[in-house]
Amino acid sequence: MARPRLLAAFVMVLWALCYPLISLGLEDSPHLTFATMRGLLAGVTLLTIARLTGARLPRSAAEWGWITLAGLGMTGLGYFGMFHAAEFVAPGLATVLESLQPLIAGMLAYIILKERMNRIGWLGLALGFLGVALITIPKLIDVGGGSTGLGLLFIALATTSVAVGNIAIKKIANQIEPAMAMGLQLIIGIVPIALIALATENPLSVNWTPKFTLSLLGLALPGTALAFWLWQTALQSIDVSKAVAFSFLIPLLGISVGALFFGETIGISTLVGVLLVSLGIYLATQQPKANEPISPQKL
Repeated sequence: MARPRLLAAFVMVLWALCYPLISLGLEDSPHLTFATMRGLLAGVTLLTIARLTGARLPRSAAEWGWITLAGLGMTGLGYFGMFHAAEFVAPGLATVLESLQPLIAGMLAYIILKERMNRIGWLGLALGFLGVALITIPKLIDVGGGSTGLGLLFIALATTSVAVGNIAIKKIANQIEPAMAMGLQLIIGIVPIALIALATENPLSVNWTPKFTLSLLGLALPGTALAFWLWQTALQSIDVSKAVAFSFLIPLLGISVGALFFGETIGISTLVGVLLVSLGIYLATQQPKANEPISPQKL
């Protein structure tokens, strides 16, 4: 079971780089136009791979339903919140707050997928959540203003939607090939974003600088196409509640990126938070022993 865990951890590294790349590209493109280009490029890339490898299309209404829900959650509302949040929230803070997603996804997996973690696993998620709080609170105090509050709402929208999308991906993880399923969810999810972009933005206003091109390619290919492909592959062999625990890696990477490139400071509470996050990941992703009781049916 080491391989799916390594895949999940690597996906988090790819996703942690997305907020800085988004901030870089937004200087040359409207928000939703940028999101649309990212989703289309990633989706077309994955569907091309699916076509070349002979992957089948979904056949049942249930398969199409879960892929559509994944698209609207992971891509539609997820991108909408993520790209707008980048305008109001520092990249390091945005990356940290998004890591609350494991707690939400873990509870949804408990309710919808009937996944059962032992007490140590729940303790790991709780410690990860506490670590994120310790990292986040000083930043929230330092960064005030209405625009920041709006940014936090966008992040909350993205985080919750992504959690729902993860449940949907798990439902079809072993039914549809990853390139096909993730390519379709990207195209389906990006349609409402594209329509809003056409109605509210000028797609011709994109400034195609080398910096923007690099940002778009980085987001669309490794940050989206490769990440989604690997993510569904990991979910074929690991519970959602365990896989999403690796999202707690994102604050560690976000702190590093924020400090190195955006001048964000690191305090004592941040260091303590990092330790709790690390312990939380370890505990939440451990396999229970054969004779170890699972958590009770009621939380």
